[in-house]
Amino acid sequence: MILIGQYDSPFVRRVAVAVQLYGFPYEHRPWSTFSDADQVAVYNPLRRVPILVLDDGEALIESGAILDHLDERAGPAAALIAGVGAERRAALKVCALATGLCDKMVSLIYERVLHETVSPAWISRCETQIGGVLDTLEALKAARQTPFWFGETIGHADVAVTCALRFLAEAHPPIHRLGRWPTLTAHAEGCERSPAFAAVVQSFDPPS
Repeated sequence: MILIGQYDSPFVRRVAVAVQLYGFPYEHRPWSTFSDADQVAVYNPLRRVPILVLDDGEALIESGAILDHLDERAGPAAALIAGVGAERRAALKVCALATGLCDKMVSLIYERVLHETVSPAWISRCETQIGGVLDTLEALKAARQTPFWFGETIGHADVAVTCALRFLAEAHPPIHRLGRWPTLTAHAEGCERSPAFAAVVQSFDPPS
């Protein structure tokens, strides 16, 4: 398999960590959606990452769809999410909140970096959404007594939130320094110490 995209993207990193946890071999092509856009477009006309190219040449796009394929390949006993029921729905909700959070953080970067004239109203909206999601995730994790979000072993919810927290710290340090989310921060720091996360790290480099 070939994973396309840079590890400073929380979406790409989320997939990469899952591949590491599953132990699947893969090649990494750290293409940028800006400087390598034409190469990315060969596999995804949206010019977005992550992209996972399978052995037969099929290109999967969007992190959720890619992870669904990886879970299927790993099998239900090893999958990083429950196969059915309330626990699966709860995990998908956490993942949706984490990826939505990342979407808003990326939007905030683009507003500040790529626009000559920024919109204070849009910045305020993004910051409110970011803070609201983090508050919700903090409460959800604080209510859990298990080492990981849904039990004794790591799952997609833990991976998605940890990747989002690292991106927050590197892309939006003033928000991260507010220190309002101690449970999330401690959980993410614990996950970051594992080999699967340590193997796929890249410092954030904002677009210009």
